[in-house]
Amino acid sequence: MAVRRLVADERTDLVAFLRTLSDDDWEAPSLCAGWRVRDVVAHLLYDAVPVSSYLLVAARCRAADRINEHWVDRARSLPPSTLVDRLESSVGKGLFAAVAPSIALADALVHHQDIRRPLGRERTIPPERMLAVLDRPDPFARPGPRARGLRFVATDVPWTRGDGPEVRGTGEAIALAVAGREAVLDELAGDGVAVLRGRR
Repeated sequence: MAVRRLVADERTDLVAFLRTLSDDDWEAPSLCAGWRVRDVVAHLLYDAVPVSSYLLVAARCRAADRINEHWVDRARSLPPSTLVDRLESSVGKGLFAAVAPSIALADALVHHQDIRRPLGRERTIPPERMLAVLDRPDPFARPGPRARGLRFVATDVPWTRGDGPEVRGTGEAIALAVAGREAVLDELAGDGVAVLRGRR
């Protein structure tokens, strides 16, 4: 139940932030290659659709990337206000939040930063959420191959993981780096950064 509460809190914070965005902000590029802010939000609506609809699309598309593109394409004509309302409807509910809350939390938190960083809108991530995501990153972001053989040390929260050449930085930068966000690599220090930089 604790992680499910963190998911609800993260989605609530994201909804509140999205309601402050301008029309231009919604069309701005995110840290997700090829996705605008509105596309990232569209992707996060998986817990706002009926379970039967999601499972039908998953069975038809099979691969995670194709599933994501289906929902993003379907939402391209929707106004931002509708996207936010739908995301808000997923707070405290949804298949992923109930069955795989750690994945839902990592996905929401990383994508929240994918939106904020290019817009220059920094925030302080609650440590409880940050630690939960560091402990259980989203497996669909393929963090394992990037993190293997490295030791990560967070400088702002009490967290370390792994063995090998060291990578030091904020919890946020580490979480984004192992999720494949190259934009944060210059914020990290240690002998392991060069290794991490060479991994995709």
